Formats: sequence, structure tokens, C-alpha cells
Amino acid sequence: MIEGTLVTVFGGSGFLGRHIVKRLAEAGVRVRVAVRHPNAALFLKPLGDVGQIVPLATNIRDDAQVAAAVAGAQGVVNLVGILFERGRQRFQDIHADGARRVSEACAAAGVERLVQVSAIGADAKSESVYARTKAAGEAAARQAFPGVTIVRPSVVFGPDDDFLNRFAEMARLSPALPLFGGGKTRFQPVYVGDVAAAIFRVLDDADTKRRIYELGGPRTMSLRDVFALVAKETRRRRFLVPLPMWMAEINAAFLQWLPKPPLTPDQVTLLRRDNVAARKAPGLAELGISPTPIEAIAASYLSRYRRGSRFSKTPSADAG
Repeated sequence: MIEGTLVTVFGGSGFLGRHIVKRLAEAGVRVRVAVRHPNAALFLKPLGDVGQIVPLATNIRDDAQVAAAVAGAQGVVNLVGILFERGRQRFQDIHADGARRVSEACAAAGVERLVQVSAIGADAKSESVYARTKAAGEAAARQAFPGVTIVRPSVVFGPDDDFLNRFAEMARLSPALPLFGGGKTRFQPVYVGDVAAAIFRVLDDADTKRRIYELGGPRTMSLRDVFALVAKETRRRRFLVPLPMWMAEINAAFLQWLPKPPLTPDQVTLLRRDNVAARKAPGLAELGISPTPIEAIAASYLSRYRRGSRFSKTPSADAG
């Protein structure tokens, strides 16, 4: 992106968003961070020069606020998404209607580049509501803004992720880890820094218009592989217990009511399908990015879950 260009990032205070904002700021781009609670995005301001990063109160359900957020911007990145439904936060409203509202506003404002961040597994025919609404969001964006670039990451890992950290916390609290479906579901974990770099490249290259990129890391891992990595890096020996999917469904039926559920019925549906980039889909390599191995990053933040770390309240109680 040209120095001084204005880019609006919807959901820029989230796990992936903060890395994108940082990458844009380093290139001298002005960044407008469109979020529901701008005070929660103030931590981003030191990533740039004075006035370079500006949080803006934006509800993705509000036409006027979305229009104001993209006004004058040359580029827009829509990252807004949810992993489970709560109250007014519904998959249809956020993934599908939100993407439509953003793309329509971009078209009306004359925005040059739009990046819609979706997910591997987005499928209009999926039994998962999450996957169906992600696909609906892609379709809405393409209809309203034909030049949109769609980016589909696999599960994203990094210091503040909700992937390895979640499993590491499970390993800290329990002597056994459940391998639902035998732990055979495959993932292609991709480093958050690589995804941020990919989105920056997409914004900077007009040849990426109308394309769909599926972003995965260099290693395809089963759920069993992921648990084994977590156990190794946290130095906690844990039993890996294969369980049938119907037991996952029973667990999810109760866990879904927690404030931040570790598992929902819709997520169980997603676990029945591999989360791996399609072989012929363009990805990080086509954007000139070498994927970062998960082993090169995981130890740097999973070590805090080892015995004696600040996460371990009773170091001597863990036999692992």
C-alpha cells in the first residue's frame, strides 16, 4: 500500500486484526479501526505514529455507521466474525448480512480494494450454520463488490490465539484430553503473522482482485497431533482418550450455555470435516510468503503453561 493511504479494518482489535493493523502501520498506511467498542482498541494506537491509527465506533449492523467507516478509504478489510452465537450476535447477522453491508458501502464509497476474510470450509451446503453463513458472506461480497478478494485461513495460531492456548489450558486442568472422533480431524494451522502479511500483499496487488486464497501452514496435523504438540511444549504428560462423536455432541449440548463455550453443537459439526486448504487453491506461496512452522512459534507462548509458570497455581500438584 502507498504510504499515507487510508485503510479501514473492521474487527481490527481482534487476534488477527491487531497483526494486520500493525503491518499496515509499519508501511506508513493510515488505519481506521472499525469496532463496536473503540476504547477496547486504544491499545493499537502506539503501533503507529500520532494520529495514524484511529479507532471508530462501528456496529456492523448499522448502515450509517458502516458507511462512515469506509468513507474516504482506499482499502477495506472485513474481519468481523464469531465462533458461537450469543444474544444479538447471530451468525446470519454477522457473517452474511454484515459482509453484505460492508461490501455495499464499499461499492457506494468508491473503495478500490476490499478483502473479505472468510474461513476454509465455507460451504453453502454445509450442515454447520457457521460454514453456511461464511459462504453466504462470500457470495454477498462478490455480488455487491465484484473485485473483492476472499481470504480463507485454516485455524490461526499465535501468542494470543484461541487454538493452542485453549488446549494448553485443558492440559493444565485435566489429566486426560478427549480425542473426539478418534482425533482424526485434520487441520493446517497457519501463523497469524503470515495471514497478516498475506492480507497486506492482497491489498497491495490489484492482480489479486476476484480471487480466493486458502491459507494453510506447512504441516497438516490431526487433532491427535495438535494435542501431542501441546503436551510436549507444556511438558505435561496427558492421556489422549479417543471418544466417539456422539459423546462430543452430548458434551456440547451442555457446554454451549457457558459464557465462552469450549465446544458447541455447531463446532462438533465442523469437527466432522477436515480444515485443510484445497490442493489447487492459491495460497501463501502464490503471495510470495513462506509459511511459518507451528513448532517454530508454539514453544514461545505455550511454555507459560509449564509447571512453575504464572499459569500454574500449584506447581507441585502436577505429576506431568
